[in-house]
Amino acid sequence: MAKTLNVFNKISSLRKRYYKASTGKDALVKLITEAEVAEQVYNSNAIENSTLTLEETEKILMQIDLDRFINEREIFEAKNLARVVSYIGNKAKEQELNLPMILLLHEMLISNIRDDVAGRFRKDNEFVRVGSHIAPNPKEVVDRLSKMLAEYNAASNENIIKRIAKLHLTFEYTHPFVDGNGRIGRVINNYLLIREGYVPINIKFIDRKMYYEAFREFDSKGETAVMEEIVGKALTNSYHKRLAYLENKKIISLVDHAKNNKISHSNLINKANRQTIEAFLEKNIWKIGVKNDKE
Repeated sequence: MAKTLNVFNKISSLRKRYYKASTGKDALVKLITEAEVAEQVYNSNAIENSTLTLEETEKILMQIDLDRFINEREIFEAKNLARVVSYIGNKAKEQELNLPMILLLHEMLISNIRDDVAGRFRKDNEFVRVGSHIAPNPKEVVDRLSKMLAEYNAASNENIIKRIAKLHLTFEYTHPFVDGNGRIGRVINNYLLIREGYVPINIKFIDRKMYYEAFREFDSKGETAVMEEIVGKALTNSYHKRLAYLENKKIISLVDHAKNNKISHSNLINKANRQTIEAFLEKNIWKIGVKNDKE
């Protein structure tokens, strides 16, 4: 509890800095957001076992030919998810999240992949299993999701990290769709964060082991501590990245930062992983913003 509160207080401070730094810089904020779409798509799809690399994902979104054969499903997974990620950037500010919106996002995600299940919840005998977890009966899906949203909204005065972590775990436990649950669940996280005035997060493929551990913890104990840690670090990372650009800092790799300051690189990586320094992961490389010498 105390650990999550400390991270929340840190994020509140970063959020204030972000508002100040982003004022009058709408064009730069838009560029940062657009540049991040491919990374969002790559990481979310990779968590679901997509074989696409980040570079291949970028090429698909820019309509550049690839060097190897990619099956049609993976191409649509990349294009569709990019469309959804871009769509919620503005829509989240206009409309609250409800069941019809969740269905619309799912339809956008799964169209041309599984048109037979796109834009609808599981029904009849459509049971699904994830690992050893068998999702609840399809008849329970609507009630469970309605309760999930009601509890999230009722806790509006509580810590955003805890609220997002609990909602995400509840959504994935319910597994309301035949296909696309993980991707939609991560999209919903960002829909709510953006709507409440936070920046979106990017749960990284390299954190997949810890991410799955969070689901096991919730399934077996009903606890949310691991997911809270994931959300807290992802949100801190997202602010660190944006502030490095918006505060006009010189962005360098953590390797170069270590060399320049004669600091242990492994020590810096440990601090970056814990987010105790203002480092951020961009295109799978740890970077940091330092004071610009030209100022």
